[in-house]
Amino acid sequence: MASTRRLFGLDRSGPRPVQTRRGQPLRPLTIPNLVGYVRLAGIPVFLWLALSSGDGRTASAAILYLAISAGDYLDGFLARVTGQYSRMGALLDPVVDRLTILAGVVVCWRFELLPRWALALLAARELVTLVLAQLALRRGVDLEINWVGRMSVWLTMGGIFLALATSAWIATAVFLLGLTGSLLASALYLNAGLRQAPGR
Repeated sequence: MASTRRLFGLDRSGPRPVQTRRGQPLRPLTIPNLVGYVRLAGIPVFLWLALSSGDGRTASAAILYLAISAGDYLDGFLARVTGQYSRMGALLDPVVDRLTILAGVVVCWRFELLPRWALALLAARELVTLVLAQLALRRGVDLEINWVGRMSVWLTMGGIFLALATSAWIATAVFLLGLTGSLLASALYLNAGLRQAPGR
């Protein structure tokens, strides 16, 4: 039986579940994946609510963004509790995370809720990450999510949520901390990918 620390995602030691690895069945209909689908469906609703507002700061948009972001933890927790790991979940979760962040970037850019230079840098990083992830999959490379990347996702989403909810300086501070971690995580992923690439 999984320990409490592992169930809550505090203990990430050991290999990834076999069901999530390359070549395994997709298994799209699992409880964690349903959370992923709901998160994905919520992104265009968030964009509509936020972009149709006067300044990008509406309670409904901010709460929805928080719910979509929190789903990143919820689907992982449910996978650990139910044991319903799947290849679909391993592929879906990072894509939804990227799209969630990019949706927040669009709104923050439109209403200048965060520094635009930082938003542009993050958007470029997210798009490059999506492309590189696809290239890695085609070359048979499965990259392990590291703690730097995981924490950076939470900080980035948290900074965007705070920017949607308040004009206080803490939003920019949290966002920039997440951006810094994201760039570091990208360097670590690139290094890991090069080491795992066939022919090395």
